[in-house]
Amino acid sequence: MSVKKILMIVGDFVEDYEVMVPFQILKMVGHQVDAVCPDKKAGDTVKTAIHDFIGDQTYVELTGHRFMLNADFDKTNPEDYDALVIPGGRAPEYLRLNKRVIEIVQHFKNKPIAAICHGPQILAAANMLKGKNMISYPAVGPECIIAGASFGEVSKGADNAVTDGNLVTAPSWPAHPEWMKQFLIVLGSKIEP
Repeated sequence: MSVKKILMIVGDFVEDYEVMVPFQILKMVGHQVDAVCPDKKAGDTVKTAIHDFIGDQTYVELTGHRFMLNADFDKTNPEDYDALVIPGGRAPEYLRLNKRVIEIVQHFKNKPIAAICHGPQILAAANMLKGKNMISYPAVGPECIIAGASFGEVSKGADNAVTDGNLVTAPSWPAHPEWMKQFLIVLGSKIEP
């Protein structure tokens, strides 16, 4: 397998499972994953959030873990990376306001990108969804459609993913098996027994 160098952009209150699980899966199969956050460097942490449904009309946000960054945002050169991962949670809502985040993300226009849940908010802000078939957390759907995407159906249980060329998207963490499987295919990864 050809090892890929993957950039993961995160921020405070990133969804706990959506940062930890893909980070671990991609490293498990042998890829290098650099997790960065604006205004932070390697060794710093971001707070994660756990979003759950407990009977209200929308999810609640519970305290998650602390996730340690392993690379410096200020030193990030997108040309050094083969692919991009954008987890969801609340972080994309404010990360999309960071000009440098948008510049970095736009560099990946023709490279593999995996975005989940609210992650496509950053892709919409970077003007990278026009003409794309994709999926996200349902509440982000209208934003993706306004950005020019064809928004897919979220299955019951939110366990599906959609691949369109280099872009792999999913609605939320229950889709990890399908989302990561499709992303590994786009990366050209081969997992040997």
